[in-house]
Amino acid sequence: MTRSWRFSSLIDRHRALGSKLEDWSGMGTAWSYSGDADDEYVAIRTRAGLMDVSGLKKVHITGPHAAHLIDLATTRDVEKIYPGKSAYACMLNEAGKFTDDCIIYRISPNSWMVVHGSGTGHEELQRAATGRDVSIRFDDNLHDLSLQGPLAVDYLERHVPGIRALPYFHHMQTQLFGLPVMISRTGYTGERGYEIFCRGQDAVAIWDRILDEGREIGIIPCRFTTLDMLRVESYLLFYPYDNSQKYPFDNEGPGDTLWELGLDFTVSPGKTGFRGAEEHYRLKGKERFKIFGVLLEGKEAADEGAPVLADGKQVGVVTCAMYSPLAGKSMGIARLPVDKAVAGTPLEIQNRGGLINATAQPLPFDDPKKTKRMAKG
Repeated sequence: MTRSWRFSSLIDRHRALGSKLEDWSGMGTAWSYSGDADDEYVAIRTRAGLMDVSGLKKVHITGPHAAHLIDLATTRDVEKIYPGKSAYACMLNEAGKFTDDCIIYRISPNSWMVVHGSGTGHEELQRAATGRDVSIRFDDNLHDLSLQGPLAVDYLERHVPGIRALPYFHHMQTQLFGLPVMISRTGYTGERGYEIFCRGQDAVAIWDRILDEGREIGIIPCRFTTLDMLRVESYLLFYPYDNSQKYPFDNEGPGDTLWELGLDFTVSPGKTGFRGAEEHYRLKGKERFKIFGVLLEGKEAADEGAPVLADGKQVGVVTCAMYSPLAGKSMGIARLPVDKAVAGTPLEIQNRGGLINATAQPLPFDDPKKTKRMAKG
């Protein structure tokens, strides 16, 4: 944790579970616990799991020009986001290349919160604020506890009136165990889940009580890297691990387009004027690669960074992979040439232990219509 300058209130809880608190985004984060990650994956897919994702950066933006700033810095039409609603968005540079993703929360007419990961989101927002009547504040006291899985709503409705009616990508100001929280129906698992934003001084009490009361329905604590298993199935990218920052092109600097990453859906229809907009639209049809799925034969998971071969030559790379004990399949997210990102294309994965036959498969592998995360009632 030597590089960390941000600290979760749950450090002692994570250490007790076997974590060494590896650094992520400046915060000591529970990348590992002493138990079996497969058990945590199964819990989230079939019951519910609780994770500390406080390493996400929370930025408050307030003032009469707040909406204009977010409109300039992100790909979403902010006028369609009303108080109580949120939206997933991307940020680009002037070259039309991805720099960060985020969730935009509209708290009130002139008050917003933007939550992002390890990219340059905070810096992009600060840059857009120059000369505008707006205040930007990074909030490192606000913690984010993510309760994810099909039984998450069953547990929360014991304590939070109206939680079952909260739609996907909406949030509510409420109380949990008599403590002030904002609960958002969002998450990074592909399941129906909720993020509980709370004060740092309340995080331990909320964490302990959920795990204590939730034990009877199978809620367990989950490490941060369990998300890698879930995100492979659910097509959830993780900057910079799926990007050219980690897998650079030979003769180009880092930077990927939304068309290449499959994130072009984050651009509100017809929107212009955001940073990088002209280049974003110009680069459509000029994709150098595509993010696509690979389905491997057998039970062995692909190595992180494993070369993808076609006709004996490397054509791509696996960025994240897993073997699903529930689906009984080995699968991965890969960066493939456009002509290989076609369902059924035969491929080979060069693992450290040898070649594994594979085929190209569209993403997501799990719940392509998002029926679980968007379920009503």
